[in-house]
Order: sequence, then structure tokens, then C-alpha cells
Amino acid sequence: MSGRTIFVGDVHGCREELDALLVAVRFSTGDRLVLAGDLVARGPDSRGVLRLLRTVGARAVRGNHEERLLRWHRARGTKEKIPLGPNHLDLARQLSAEEWALLDSLPLWLDLPEHGVRVLHAGVDPTLPFFAQDRETILHVRLVGQPKVLWASRYLGPEHIVFGHHAMVGLQFHPFATGLDTGCVYGNALTGLVLDADEPMPKSETERRARLVSIRARHAWFPVE
Repeated sequence: MSGRTIFVGDVHGCREELDALLVAVRFSTGDRLVLAGDLVARGPDSRGVLRLLRTVGARAVRGNHEERLLRWHRARGTKEKIPLGPNHLDLARQLSAEEWALLDSLPLWLDLPEHGVRVLHAGVDPTLPFFAQDRETILHVRLVGQPKVLWASRYLGPEHIVFGHHAMVGLQFHPFATGLDTGCVYGNALTGLVLDADEPMPKSETERRARLVSIRARHAWFPVE
């Protein structure tokens, strides 16, 4: 590919901050936007985020919030009851057939071999090969082992994983993983990492930090978990 890749952490419906981040990185034709899941819910403009994805041809993986909505949607008209909180239920009632199809099309992971990167939402069990990973782990894991530690601190590659899902910790820099969830919807910031075309993910934390762009949140839309 000819352009850059811009990886972005959990957006959670914060469309204005995502717009501002794309302006800050001077996003242009040929560049590629890749989102690490939790595109929607909790923030003010989830449908606007989905429109932006379609407009710029972004790629994204499925987060636990997309999964929660989809499980509810699939259960409609059946005896299975999938509970949703008020925020998710309000969004679910607004989504169009096209938007549901977009959420349903999101994969659990994306491989970008030109960068040596695998993008997924939450993480992996570092004791298992990737083909043996459980769906729930990929969507939800934060800590592993006894005593509990960050999964990425034990992960040894070979692919470099870019992920989100852990706003309480914020930015994470591990030898083979980078966490980009900086809690925009909770009033903190939206963060992206920019790589040039075919540039491998830098190994050092210093070099990765030099490629970050952060936009301060305009508002705290949801209480901190």
C-alpha cells in the first residue's frame, strides 16, 4: 500500500474526537484507518462513527460492546433474553439494517503483515497458540495468571498485537503488544498510532510513543468503570 496506517483505540461513539484526530494526522487519500473495536455505545454519536467508517473505508475489529449489541439483535423474536442497559438499548433501537450488517461484518481480528501487526479488541491467553484462543478471551481479557498480571506482559509474539479495552490502565507498551484505549468516553483522550506504509511496528517504547497522536475528550459521557 502507498499510504499510512492509523491505528485508533476505543472510540465509543466519540465522533467529534475521531474527526479531530484524523485532522491532526492529516488523514488523506491512500491512508488507512484501523480501529481496535468498541466503536459504538456509551458516547454521543455511535451512528456518526459508523458513517465515518463507511465514508473513509476504515477497517475495524469487533469489540465486546458490538458483540453485546449483536447478541441482543440475534435474540429478537426468540425466547432467549439478552439484557441491555439503557444506553445500549437506546442505540440498538436506532440502528438501521445497514448498520447492523456493518457491525455483524466486523472480524475478531485483522492481520496487517506489512506492519507485523495483528489487531484485536482485548487480548489473548499468552499460554495458548493463537488458533486455540477463545472468542470470549479475544473480546474480554485484561488479566491472566495467578497473581493476576496484564496479559500483554506475558505475551511473546511473534505478531505485534494492537489492542484496546483497558481504559483504566491507559496506554500500554509491551515488547510484542501496544494498548491504545485511553478512555475518551470517560473524559480522557482518544489516541492513535501512525505508521508509514510498510513500516514495521517499532520495538522500543520511545519510538512507538513518537508515533502517537492524542485528542483530549470534549466531555465525560460515561462514568468510569
